[in-house]
Amino acid sequence: MIKHIAEPKLDLCVDRSIGTPLHQQISERIKGAISAGSLAPGARLPSSRSLASQLSVSRATVELAYSILAGEGYLNRQHAAGTRVELRPIGLPPAPATRSPQPLMPGLASEAAQLPRPFQIGLPALDAFPRKLWSRLAGRHARSLPLSKMVYQATGGFGPLRQAIASHLVVGRGIPCSEDQIFITAGFLGALALIARTLLSKGDEVWVEDPSFSPARHTLELAGGHLIPVPVDDEGINVPAGIALAPAARLALVTPAAQFPLGVALSIRRRSQLMSWAAEAGAWVIEDDYGSEVSRLDRPVSALKRIDFGERVLHVGSFSNVLFPGLRLGYLAVPASLAADFERTSALLPLQQSLLDQMVVCDFITQGHFGRHLARMRSLYAERKDALVDALTDVLGNSFKVKDTGSMHVLLRLPANSDDVVLANLARAHGMAITALSPMGLRARTGPGLLLGFTNIAPDAAKDAARHLKSLLAIPVSPQHRLSRGARMVPLEADISSDALSNHI
Repeated sequence: MIKHIAEPKLDLCVDRSIGTPLHQQISERIKGAISAGSLAPGARLPSSRSLASQLSVSRATVELAYSILAGEGYLNRQHAAGTRVELRPIGLPPAPATRSPQPLMPGLASEAAQLPRPFQIGLPALDAFPRKLWSRLAGRHARSLPLSKMVYQATGGFGPLRQAIASHLVVGRGIPCSEDQIFITAGFLGALALIARTLLSKGDEVWVEDPSFSPARHTLELAGGHLIPVPVDDEGINVPAGIALAPAARLALVTPAAQFPLGVALSIRRRSQLMSWAAEAGAWVIEDDYGSEVSRLDRPVSALKRIDFGERVLHVGSFSNVLFPGLRLGYLAVPASLAADFERTSALLPLQQSLLDQMVVCDFITQGHFGRHLARMRSLYAERKDALVDALTDVLGNSFKVKDTGSMHVLLRLPANSDDVVLANLARAHGMAITALSPMGLRARTGPGLLLGFTNIAPDAAKDAARHLKSLLAIPVSPQHRLSRGARMVPLEADISSDALSNHI
């Protein structure tokens, strides 16, 4: 007779009334129990199926929590022995119970050097980039590199490129500036690091939109800034709320053209409020103008810097979203009064990329290729966005709301009790680079949603991509989750192992 071995029990609960994702609650509570000694080294944990039933959550939620803990060294997972608390050598202290670093938005183009995957955000249409033209321009400079280009260059960047960018901003964006006000940087985050090193002191308060782009927040925190999450509504960042929270903040980071990730444009009223506050408080406003020249396809939004009569705005642009992110090349336009300060910082904090790349981008702009490329991309993105929105609407029906953000992604709203983080990780295990919405909020409760990039999905592939996504979304609800009408669960499918999940966190 086979003796039945009872599943171990775990004194654990989750709270659905708070904004913390369920998998994070589970992992944090288990870590706390290990650190407190109530879960001893070698102790066996319930199976994911058993704990999921105990907590009335999906098995995928528990699998994700277990995978995170295994990756951090808290658990040891073996098929025969089950899931156990990791045995640590004598004298080695237990892993700290402090908050573990969060991944920098899985699904971004910067995540790994690999070909674009369906729904990946942060990528332009790489299949439409004029690579032969670019190679010709690069080859010409590589074959005729003069001695003058082999010595140290100006700290602010390649002079002709700075002039080309200044001219483009004056003509294309209506931003009055000169070459001396332009600084070439290692992409958007390089520009943000340069601003922080020049203007920010440890402990200075910084307004950030809530929700927002988490790598930008991490960059400002690393520089010593004290982040003040300011809520976002239908008019963009809520300036009166920001003033109530931190009236003397040093910096404010905003995305006025198309708020990331929600896509709202900063209203005229809020623009006026923001500029008035900056002038009165002596604060500086960082305008992240990401992809504005190819986004807001329906109604282009003017740059905030264009109405910067008080000289308080620092305008940041990047070629990652309009050319290709492998360049990691961006630029910063600063008020004339700050140009000398930024020159000094640039001399001590070199954040530029390859001189050869700067020369190629300069030719690309001055020879007219950049303007023609932007025009092609606007038309192409409008076509691809419409095709994907139509496909999602047709395939998913009325169960999910598809929102056009006016940017280079659409936002798919999920039922209120969905776990978008678990779903995004499962989708990634199936080859789709989907980004979850909820982790982008600090205090804001965004609700669950998925960010779906459309730039690299051809119109004739949109319907297949939508069907692939539906295969994860349209899963019948298990009986214990029928309390919320219309709720959908995403179970762990048989072909997705815990190792596959941990490799995609």
